[in-house]
Amino acid sequence: MISFTVNGQLAQVDVEAEKPLLWVLREDLNITGPKYGCGVASCGACTVHIDGAPVRSCSMAASDAAGKTVITIEGLAPGTLHAVQKAWIEEQVPQCGYCQPGFIMSAVALLKANPKPTDQDIDEVLSNICRCGTYSAIRRAVHRAAALLGGAP
Repeated sequence: MISFTVNGQLAQVDVEAEKPLLWVLREDLNITGPKYGCGVASCGACTVHIDGAPVRSCSMAASDAAGKTVITIEGLAPGTLHAVQKAWIEEQVPQCGYCQPGFIMSAVALLKANPKPTDQDIDEVLSNICRCGTYSAIRRAVHRAAALLGGAP
């Protein structure tokens, strides 16, 4: 039995220790915000926060989450929208939308560490892949979110 907190709730799952956290979230806990994209931690569609840090859950064993706090996009701002989610909507970022939960989770972590990122900071930290190519809209949304959070003019 592996126990961890996910989106504020205790989760206990009886799974193989090496089962990827992404699949535990999606299959065993029915939390479908984190997406499967590549399975090798390259695309970022599966990004969640583990104890506040962005992690690509497709390459993290479920046992490595034991005793930790996991936040998915569903738990980012329960009952409301996080400033990054608001900015994403205002800037009309998504096209297909598949990669957006991972991008949003990465952007939240970026803004927590760097409340006034430059375009270069955004490009360096947000290494997620968007097949639709919405990178310029993503940059605008991160800057808008920074302003909403009080980190930018």
